[in-house]
Amino acid sequence: MTERTALAVILAAGDGTRMRSALPKVLHPVAGLPMLGHVLGAAASAGIGRRAVVVGAGGAAVSAFLAKHAPDALVAEQVERRGTAHAVLAAGALLAAEPDDVLVLYGDTPLVTPETLSRMRAALAEGAAVVVLGFRPADPTGYGRLIEEDGRLVAIREERDATPAERAIGFCNAGLMAFSGKGLLDLLRAISNDNAKGEFYLTDAVELARARGGRVVALEAPAEEVLGVNTRVELAAVEAIWQSRARKAAMLAGVTMPAPETVFLAHDTRLDRDVLVEPNVVFGPGVSVAEGAVIHAFCHLEGATVEAGASIGPFARLRPGTRLGAGARAGNFVEVKNAEIGAGAKVNHLSYIGDAFVGAQANIGAGTITCNYDGFDKHRTTIGAGAFIGSNSALVAPVAIGDGGYVASGSVITENVDADALALGRASQVAKPGWAARFRARKRAERAGRG
Repeated sequence: MTERTALAVILAAGDGTRMRSALPKVLHPVAGLPMLGHVLGAAASAGIGRRAVVVGAGGAAVSAFLAKHAPDALVAEQVERRGTAHAVLAAGALLAAEPDDVLVLYGDTPLVTPETLSRMRAALAEGAAVVVLGFRPADPTGYGRLIEEDGRLVAIREERDATPAERAIGFCNAGLMAFSGKGLLDLLRAISNDNAKGEFYLTDAVELARARGGRVVALEAPAEEVLGVNTRVELAAVEAIWQSRARKAAMLAGVTMPAPETVFLAHDTRLDRDVLVEPNVVFGPGVSVAEGAVIHAFCHLEGATVEAGASIGPFARLRPGTRLGAGARAGNFVEVKNAEIGAGAKVNHLSYIGDAFVGAQANIGAGTITCNYDGFDKHRTTIGAGAFIGSNSALVAPVAIGDGGYVASGSVITENVDADALALGRASQVAKPGWAARFRARKRAERAGRG
C-alpha cells in the first residue's frame, strides 16, 4: 500500500441535535479523545497520507481541534446540506489530484480500525472501482440492504424501496465507502438529486460505477466497528466497546487487572508488562506506567509518568506534570501535581505535593503540603535527596530543603533549610497546670446559674 497515494474524506458536518449539546457531535470524546480524533488516527495508521474533514457552516470548534491535533488536514466547508455526495465534493480540490485511493469516512464512527480501512484499500488495489463496507446487525430494520450477485455489489437498496425478499437480507450498508480516485470527480458530479429529499446520495455511485463498467464490491466488518453515534446513549455504548478492547489488549500484553471492567483507560494510556492495576482506577490522557508498578484501588491519574516499581494509592490522585520515580510511593489520599518524586521517595499519606521536586529517598510525612500558590502565581518547592519532612508541615514556596535536611513535625517553613540542618517553624509549647479543671468548673457554674 505504501506506493499508492490515498486520501480520506471525513464527513463531520452534522449538527448532532440528538446529542442535546453545544459541543459538535464529532468532538464528543471516547476514551478522552474526540471521536473525530479516533477516525483521523485510524486513517493515518492505515497509511492514508492526506485527510480532508468536511465541516458544516459554523464549524469553528471542529476547525480549532484540527488546527491543534491534525494541522495537515484540509478543512472543507459544506455550506448547504445537500447530501453525502455533495459533502464529498466539498473536498474537490484534493479529489482533482486523483489519488489512487479515496476513502469516505464518518467523524462519528470512532471504532473503525486501521485493519478494516487497509482491507478496503487492498480491494481498490485489486481493481475495484468502488468498495462498500457492510455489516450484519442483529436487527437490520432501517438500514439500506446490500444486494450482491456473483460476489459483486449490484445495488444499495433503502428499506422503504426494498422488496420483501430484499428486506430479508441481513447484509447492510455501514456508510463507509472507498473509491478509485481516477475519474471520481466526474462520477460524483454525475449523481442526481432526483429523489424524494432532493439530495445527492453517495450510495448512487454504486449503480453509476457499474454502468460505466467498474467493479463494485462489498466488504464485511463487525457490527460494533461501524457503530455511529447520534445520542449520549450510543456514545456510552461505544465507550464501553472501546474500553473492553483496550483492557483486553493491555492484559494480553502482560498487565494484571483483577477487575478489568472497573478500570477506565484513555486513548493514549501506556502500561508496561507486569503492571498491576487494582479495581476502580481511572486513567486520563497522557499517562505512562513502567514495568512492575502498582496502581492500587480508587486512583485517578492524568498527564503522569510512573516509573518502574513505583506504587500509587489507594485513593491517590496524580495530576498533569507528575513524574513518580522508580520505586517511589504516593500513598493513600495523596495528591501530586506538576512535581517530580525521586526514586525511592515516599509520600505515604494525606499530603499535597504541587509544583515541587522531591529528591531520591526523601520522606514526606502525613499531612504535609507545599503551599505553591499565592493567589496570583505558582511557586516551586525543592526538597533534597534523603530529606525528612515531619508530619503536618507546610512548606511555603518558593523554598528549598537541602539534601538530608530535617523539618520538625508541625512546622511552617518559609525560608530555605541547609543540607543536614534541622528546621523548626512552630510556636513553643506552653503548659498551664490545672487550667483545664478550672475551665470546666467555671463552665459548670455558669450553666447552673442559667438554670
